Amino acid sequence: MHDRITPQTAVAKLATAGGQRWVTLLKHGNIELEYYAPQEVDPQQPHTRDEVYFIVAGRATFVMNGERREVSPGEVLLAPCGVPHRFEQISVDFATWAIFVTSGG
Repeated sequence: MHDRITPQTAVAKLATAGGQRWVTLLKHGNIELEYYAPQEVDPQQPHTRDEVYFIVAGRATFVMNGERREVSPGEVLLAPCGVPHRFEQISVDFATWAIFVTSGG
């Protein structure tokens, strides 16, 4: 069994990550859970895995394939592998769970 994973434990772990914007909290098979809290700029490049975001706190604009949408806590977003995406206009308290899934086949 793993330690409890909560936004509070994620924030505490991120605080000890040397200025990183993200921290990996769980890896199991083809799934990886990260807590992502970009500050001001989101430098993401397209990923080699599908990614699902669960917005935890704050607000931002999600940009994918040139389309923009405002996001807030409780929303779930899908960024398919290889598709350019990022967050803009990021509030200082913005944070999201990011679940990466590697294709099984």
